[in-house]
Amino acid sequence: MSQDYSYFGFSFIKRNAENETTNTVALNNAADISVIVVYFLVVLVVGILSMVRTNRSTVGGFFLAGRSMVWWPIGASLFASNIGSVHFVGIAGSAAATGIAIGGFEWNALIVVVILGWIFVPIYIKAGIVTMPEYLKKRFGGQRIRIYLSVLSLALYVFTKISADIFSGAVFIQLALGLNIYLAVIALLAVTALYTVTGGLAAVIYTDTLQTIIMLIGSFILMGFAFHEVGGYANFEKLYMQAVPSKTGNISAECYEPREDSFHLFRDPITGDLPWPGLVFGLTIQAAWYWCADQVIVQRCLSAKSLSHVKGGCILCGYLKLLPMFLMVFPGMISRILYPDVVACVDPKECEKHCGTDVGCSNIAYPKLVIEIMPDGLRGLMLSVMLASLMSSLTSIFNSASTLFTMDIYTKIRKSANEKELMIAGRVFILVLIGMSIAWIPVVQAAQSGQLFVYTQSITSYLAPPVAAVFLLGIFCKRVNEPGAFYGLMIGLCIGLSRMITEFVYGTGSCIQPSNCPTIICGVHYLYFGIILFVISCTIILTVSLMTKPIDDKHLYRLCWSLRSRTEERVDLEVDDWVDNQDSNSVDSDEDEKKHGFCKKAVMCFCGLETKKGPKLTKEEEEEMKKQLTDTSEVPLWRNVVNANAVILLCVAVFFHGYFG
Repeated sequence: MSQDYSYFGFSFIKRNAENETTNTVALNNAADISVIVVYFLVVLVVGILSMVRTNRSTVGGFFLAGRSMVWWPIGASLFASNIGSVHFVGIAGSAAATGIAIGGFEWNALIVVVILGWIFVPIYIKAGIVTMPEYLKKRFGGQRIRIYLSVLSLALYVFTKISADIFSGAVFIQLALGLNIYLAVIALLAVTALYTVTGGLAAVIYTDTLQTIIMLIGSFILMGFAFHEVGGYANFEKLYMQAVPSKTGNISAECYEPREDSFHLFRDPITGDLPWPGLVFGLTIQAAWYWCADQVIVQRCLSAKSLSHVKGGCILCGYLKLLPMFLMVFPGMISRILYPDVVACVDPKECEKHCGTDVGCSNIAYPKLVIEIMPDGLRGLMLSVMLASLMSSLTSIFNSASTLFTMDIYTKIRKSANEKELMIAGRVFILVLIGMSIAWIPVVQAAQSGQLFVYTQSITSYLAPPVAAVFLLGIFCKRVNEPGAFYGLMIGLCIGLSRMITEFVYGTGSCIQPSNCPTIICGVHYLYFGIILFVISCTIILTVSLMTKPIDDKHLYRLCWSLRSRTEERVDLEVDDWVDNQDSNSVDSDEDEKKHGFCKKAVMCFCGLETKKGPKLTKEEEEEMKKQLTDTSEVPLWRNVVNANAVILLCVAVFFHGYFG
C-alpha cells in the first residue's frame, strides 16, 4: 500500500515495508547534519567577507567586481557557473542510460574556452562593454537587436538554466532528505539570493571558488567509492554491458539493454543517439554561444584585471572541464551497474514506483549512488556538493540576469535613473526571476523525458544558433550590418520556435512510447537541427547585409577582428542610454547624509547602497580611466606562459577525443 502526496506537480511517495523501495530520510545523523551546517556557515562567511572588501555601490563594482579579479578565481568561477546540479543529475543520468558520449559535451569546451580568451574577450574589452547586448548595440546600432537578445537571454535562463538546476537539485533533496521540495528549494534560493543581491559579482566569484573546491573534493571521493564497488575500470566496462533490469515485460530489448557503442564518444551519424557530426559541429555552435556570447560566462572574463588573467582563467576552466567525464559520467554508469532495477528501469509502472515518473529513472543515478554507498558524514559532504553546484550556478545566473535587465532593459524605461536606482532595480529583478523560475519547474519535470541534460541541450539547439551566427559574423565580417543581423535573428527564431513548440505539443516520447511528432519536424536530431538553423541564419544575415548599406569603418574601430588594432576614436552609431553622472550620484550633500536614520544607514550599508563622497574626476582623468579599462596589453612573459598552456590544453583535448572516440 502506498500514499502519493503531490506538491505543485512533484510526486512525493511514501511506502510501507511491504514495498520494495522504502523512502527514508538518508541524512538524519549528526555527522551528516554537522557537515551541512559547517558548509553553509563557510559559504556565508566567504560571501560576507567578499561583500565587505569590494565596492558594491557602483555599476562597475557590483556587475564587474571593479575589474580587479585574477586568473584563479575567474577560472574556478567559470567552471562553477557552468557545472550546476543539472550536470550532476543530468549528465550522470544520461550516462547511465546511454554511455560515455554525453561526456563529449564537456570536452568540447576545452577548445571553445581558448577561442573565448584569445578571440572574443579582447574584442569585448576593447569595446568597453558590460553586457553582450551592449556590444551588439555598439556593433550594429539601433535598439531592437539589443532588446531582443536581452529578452531571449532572460527567457533561456528561466526555461533551461535556473528551472533545470532547481529541479535537479530538488531530485537530490527529495531522495536525501524527504522534504517538501518547494520549501527546501525556497530555503536554498533565499540563501543564494542573499549574497547575490547584497554582494554583487565579487561575492559570486569568490563563493564560486569555494564551491569548486567542495565539488571537486566530494565528487573525487564518491568516484573512488564507486570504482571500488565495481572492482576497477576494466571490470566496470564488462559489468555495464550486463546491467539490465530484471522486470522488462514484453518491451523490446533495445529499450533496456546498454548500447553497443556505450564506450564510444563518436557514434554513427545516422543511427547514433549522439551522432558524431552533431557532437563535433552542432555542439560547437551551441558552445560558441554559451562560452563566447552568453552573459553568465563573459561577465566573469570582463571582471579580470588584465587580458593575461582572462586567458589564465580560461585555461584553468579548460583543465577543470576534463573532470566531469570521470566525476559524473562514470559514476552515473556505475550506478546503473549497482542498481539496474531502479536506474535502468524500463517498465512504466516500475519507474513510477521508484522515482515518480513513467519515462525512466536515470535522473536519480547520481543521488542514488550517494545515498547508498557513502558513509555517514560523507553523505553530508555530497549533499553539500550538490548544494554547491546548485548555488554556484544560480548565483552566477542571477547576477548576470540582473546585469542584463538593469543595463539593457531598465535603462530604456528610465533613461534618467541614477546609479543607486539601477542598483536597486537589479536587486529587485533577481527576486522576480526566482519567482518565475519556480513557477516553470513543473514544465521542466514534464518535458525532460527521463534525461534532464538532453532537455536543456535541445532547447539551446532550437534558440541559440541564430545568436551564435550574429556574434561570429559580427566579429569576423565587418560587412554585416543591422538589417542583416535583425532579420537573421527573427527568421532563425521563428524556425527554432516551430520545432520547440511542436515538441512541447506532441511530447518527446520514450523508447516504449515514441512521440507522434511529424518526422519532417522532429525527425532531425536536435544537434543536426542546430547546424541547419545556424547555416540558414548565416545565409540570411549575409544576404540581407549585402543588399543593404554597409557600416562605415569609423563606427567599427575595435569592434570587429580586422579593425581590432585601430587607435582612432570610434564614432558610436548610438549614444549610450545611461551615463554615470558623477555629480549627482557620487557626491551627496552633508544635509542629505544627515537625514538618513540609523536603520536606513544599516540597510543601505548591507545592500551596498550607502552613499559615498568621491572626488570629481577631470576630463583627463576620465580618459585615462577609460583607457585602462579597455587596455588589452600583456606582459610578454605571462603572454608566452598562457599561450603555451593553451597549446597544451588543445593537445590534451585532441588526445582524449581520440582515445575515447
